[in-house]
Amino acid sequence: MPFEPINPPQFPTPIAPYSSAAKAGNTLYVSGMLALGEGGAVLHVGDVAAQTRHVLETIKTTVAAAGGTMADVAMNHIFLKDLADYAAFNAVYAEYFPGQKPARYCVKCELVKPDCLIEIASVAHIGA
Repeated sequence: MPFEPINPPQFPTPIAPYSSAAKAGNTLYVSGMLALGEGGAVLHVGDVAAQTRHVLETIKTTVAAAGGTMADVAMNHIFLKDLADYAAFNAVYAEYFPGQKPARYCVKCELVKPDCLIEIASVAHIGA
């Protein structure tokens, strides 16, 4: 099945060869999002809550560009640099999913940039 790349024009150029998301049929695959600004600069260094909010706003914008909302997100893949940040991450995350909760998993790992504390990739089903 062919897919449509989704790259919201207001986003900075990706730091590697990928699209922000790919839509195949009614399924949207959102790339792992980090709290990055222009030129790949890490935003909100040392603040996992602010980085989480930035990442989720980026996902929200990406899903909207494909015609959906956060209510369409069915799965989140969460990568935390430090599990000590789990509670602060969850406090922000809960704001973005007040109704039905998507499936998810969370793992501790190193991220592509040392100052990044959180990365989230999502799968949404839009118009299904």
